[in-house]
Amino acid sequence: MIEIRHYLHQHPEVSFEEKETGKYIADFYKDMDVKVEDNYGDGYGVVVTIDTGNPGKTIALRADFDALPVQEETGLPYASVNDGAMHACGHDGHTAYMLILAESLYEMRSDLTGKIKIVHQPAEETPPGGAQGMIEAGVLDGVDAILGVHMWAPIPYGTVECTTGPVMAGRSSFKMTIHGKGGHGSAPHLANDANVAASFFVTAAQTIVSRRVNPFDMATLTIGNFDGRGSFNVIKDSVFLEGDVRFMKDETCAVVEKNFKNLVKGMEIMFDVKIDLFYNNDYPVLNNDKELTEKIQKSLENSGIKEIKHLDFEGRESASEDFAYFTQNIPGTYMFVGEMPDDGVFYPHHSPKFIANEKALGLTAKAVGAATLDLLNN
Repeated sequence: MIEIRHYLHQHPEVSFEEKETGKYIADFYKDMDVKVEDNYGDGYGVVVTIDTGNPGKTIALRADFDALPVQEETGLPYASVNDGAMHACGHDGHTAYMLILAESLYEMRSDLTGKIKIVHQPAEETPPGGAQGMIEAGVLDGVDAILGVHMWAPIPYGTVECTTGPVMAGRSSFKMTIHGKGGHGSAPHLANDANVAASFFVTAAQTIVSRRVNPFDMATLTIGNFDGRGSFNVIKDSVFLEGDVRFMKDETCAVVEKNFKNLVKGMEIMFDVKIDLFYNNDYPVLNNDKELTEKIQKSLENSGIKEIKHLDFEGRESASEDFAYFTQNIPGTYMFVGEMPDDGVFYPHHSPKFIANEKALGLTAKAVGAATLDLLNN
């Protein structure tokens, strides 16, 4: 697993451009008696079906494999050789554990029932994501349940989170350009400063969460990009902003969107500006199926996996995942496996200095494997 991960980490490809990674994954299965479908969906997805030859359920296991447009700063001997691309979220580890788990399940297939469908999904990081294209291509046809995992640096190694209900936030994103009137810094009355309007918006937008969202509901609104650069004595005629919104209820998504757009309309009147807005609901809330997840919780409790030191059945994460589209169609469970470095010091996911704890690879494979065997045989 570590050898595979190092290779993938060294050769990352960003969303919708993972041609060589997809080929690497498909080639891994070339000597196995399995059905391999590549270039699956809207990108370079790979779907592998392991048929045990015995009647039973069909269980899908999903792992994503795209990298991020990040310049790596880890200094690792196997650091990215592709400029401007890095596995800064750990999808290289997801693919590495899944390949070896799939190989292990293949080797024991005669002792199992049903089918196992390995879903290697591209483009998780970039909307609209790779999941929807694979679903439209039929990846869930005949599938009874689907499992997914993210190895998660903020969680201590040895901890596995497996929670029913909403476990990851939905996400909306926005881009907006505020158009004012440019001018000279000495004569602001002859111009209309887009920077002033944009600055007001950054502050005012936070009142949507603090004054329009139920305090018992989770929501965040982030302005991640404020491009108002110019000369020190020039009043900008336009400013570009972009950011995202996170929420744990679909109702909250609608509340934020409505008030966001109302605020934009009010800004146009208040500052006499024109605002071009693109607002998109990217990924829905990821909901774990109650019955399926409770079965997997029991599997983990009874697995005897010595590396599991703590099971957390309440943990949730505020990041977003297009795995949510799978769970909108069939029962699904998404888990988190801790990969915090042993010294407790970690760089968050998407950081150019992100380093994974590779001990989590084996634990993840064992946890998913135990759950898969129980689901196939019960």
